[in-house]
Amino acid sequence: MIYLARRFITATLCATRAHLSRAARIGALLLATTLAACGSLPAQMPRTASNALPAADTALAKTARASIPAEDQTGVRLLPLGVYSLDARIELIQRAQQSLDLQYYVIEGDSSGRLLLGSLRDAALRGVRVRLLVDDLHTASTQSMLRAMAALPRVEVRLFNPFCCARGNIASRFMASLTDFSRLNRRMHNKLFIADGAMAIVGGRNIADEYFTRNPLQNFLDMDAFLIGAVVPQLQAIFDRYWNSEQAYPVETIVGTRSDGDQLQQDLAKLLGMEKPSQPLQNLPPVDVLGYGPISEELETGRIGLVWGTGYAYADPPNKVTLADDDEARSTSVTLNVMDSVQAAQTEVVLMSPYLVPGREGMRVMKNLRSNGVNVTILTNSLAASDSPLVHTGYARYRVGMLKDGVDLYELSAMRAATNKRLGLNMFGTSSRGLLHAKTVVIDRRTVFVGSMNLDPRSASQNTELGILIDSPPLAREMLRIINISKLQSAYRLRLSPAGTIEWLTLDNDHEVVLTSEPETTFLMRLHNFLLSPLVPEQLL
Repeated sequence: MIYLARRFITATLCATRAHLSRAARIGALLLATTLAACGSLPAQMPRTASNALPAADTALAKTARASIPAEDQTGVRLLPLGVYSLDARIELIQRAQQSLDLQYYVIEGDSSGRLLLGSLRDAALRGVRVRLLVDDLHTASTQSMLRAMAALPRVEVRLFNPFCCARGNIASRFMASLTDFSRLNRRMHNKLFIADGAMAIVGGRNIADEYFTRNPLQNFLDMDAFLIGAVVPQLQAIFDRYWNSEQAYPVETIVGTRSDGDQLQQDLAKLLGMEKPSQPLQNLPPVDVLGYGPISEELETGRIGLVWGTGYAYADPPNKVTLADDDEARSTSVTLNVMDSVQAAQTEVVLMSPYLVPGREGMRVMKNLRSNGVNVTILTNSLAASDSPLVHTGYARYRVGMLKDGVDLYELSAMRAATNKRLGLNMFGTSSRGLLHAKTVVIDRRTVFVGSMNLDPRSASQNTELGILIDSPPLAREMLRIINISKLQSAYRLRLSPAGTIEWLTLDNDHEVVLTSEPETTFLMRLHNFLLSPLVPEQLL
């Protein structure tokens, strides 16, 4: 057991980041019975709660008010193009005059992370209040930058559900806190951005190059929603709930390394790799797949064209990470709220989820929908397109059952997605892979969910999640257009052969091609997953 566990931990160090986070947690669990913990968190220091600032007469607030047709309406602009999504964040930071509240699972120290942090630094130096809340799982390489950011005037940085010690990498962090594994296995997976209390961005993207089509090796097909209107104050209240929770620690209490402010600012400039104020992104495509241009062009005019509807924001309570009972965690989860809406569908449910492990409850829901004549379509990752092959083993257990129940099942092709110009992942051509990371649902062609929630046990009972449900047939049409382009031009359609085995269907020069094994994979990849599958508890996926 010790030998296997050590090999497992070693293997995680060579994995991709998303694979690493899941695999490291599993490896730590295997070791928990043989190794002792050595650290504990510092006591929470008394601190004054802070709250979101109401929208004032800033330029962004005036633009929002000029664009809203009615007070109870929420305006939405889908952001399927990664570079547009990053540009929207940077533009909002640069135009903010009062406040910026950001909440993320990952902020990487690559070019995208440095651009965002540098823009936040510039905003703070011109007088904007910045509150930055980051989950502590992936901060080993960025904690020095975050600590230096917190030394700036008008900037506060907090780490959510932090590790106590041995902070050099994920594996060492878990190893030093094995007796606290239950808490540390639960992470804040939320993604939220609010500027001047007037405009927000919610969706699936973390802050790293691969989420914004800037990684030469692999890039994610993902989805964010730019928002104004009635849902924004709801999102502000959610941010405050997390910011003021017992699970959010000021970064300096965890990282330490105090120094004088001037020196920390000099260190920050070196860490960010920029001595001058950050600049907006250049050479953006003229339009995205929906025909929209960059949001910055409309911000200049003082009025934004959006799709309107009624919406509500959902988020798990921050203390979900401390709950010992999975059923209790699920009872107030975003997953439960979304699945309640799914079960009420009358005609059609269309889902995009990169990590799909339906479990018995999910299979029951799909069977009931199909029994009631509701069409169910799912787009998820193929094994080749998954950045977490271990999760794919959990999904693969349910494929035959879903197909037997009549679910229309599609798996993204890593090669086709990367070269599909309409998806915007083709900046690096065939040298990169396209991976699905979007988490969206469309119900009865009128209700749309966009958020951070995957359809897997981890989202339901382990991680905290955030998302919005919008009732808007025009928005549903736009989302379905994006999904249809993905599944029809960049995915395999699955079916059962007469013998009951899975076949993958695709078109090659307008001719149908039928594959009988996992597409775009090697024998060793398939063998690796086959051998690990029995060792991975489904609840950890």
